[in-house]
Amino acid sequence: MHIKICGLTNRPDVLAAVDAGADYLGFNFYPRSPRYVTPEACAQLVDELARRDAAVTTVGIFVNEPAAEVALKLDYCGLDLAQLHGDETLEQLTRLRGRAFKALRGANTAAETLDALAAGGPGRPAFLLDAAAPLAYGAAPEAYGGTGQVGDWPAAAQLARRYPLFLAGGLNPGNVAAAIEAVRPWGVDVASGVESAPGRKDHAKITAFVQAARAAAPE
Repeated sequence: MHIKICGLTNRPDVLAAVDAGADYLGFNFYPRSPRYVTPEACAQLVDELARRDAAVTTVGIFVNEPAAEVALKLDYCGLDLAQLHGDETLEQLTRLRGRAFKALRGANTAAETLDALAAGGPGRPAFLLDAAAPLAYGAAPEAYGGTGQVGDWPAAAQLARRYPLFLAGGLNPGNVAAAIEAVRPWGVDVASGVESAPGRKDHAKITAFVQAARAAAPE
């Protein structure tokens, strides 16, 4: 089970995620997000991880940025992957040459598109499946993820049988075990579910989330 702690903004939270045993760490470059981090701050955090020889995969979260800009920030910050969380096209994803995966809001994407997203290669997610469009829940139109809304687990389970997906959307220490049992995803992703406030993590919740996910993971 691959576990991603997303929306990290500061050194104590990053180190808490590493100490808890997270596999993936997410840094949000969307300026309208309460979890926004500047490239300069992100680069410092990634440098800290390198100095500690932390065995984690670092991910930048981008919303509707040109592929060239995404690549520049990946290089500047020393990030491993980009998560495209906006309305990016397959062409934009292809331009990043295997350095990115797409986030989907809801499970209604055409099978041909899902197959294309899954063609990026083994050892990484085909895509991240988040809850459906935020506007359906009254959220602000600029809220690309991190809304705390729970996704459609039965629909996600059907996709997880075919694709290695990250499951996101409203996960927290109290429901992640049930989500894993219901969906059997490749990995789970959490942001608001382990926070004390937007952009500030609760370290006890991070530990509880990782422990619950590990305990629920299939043998």
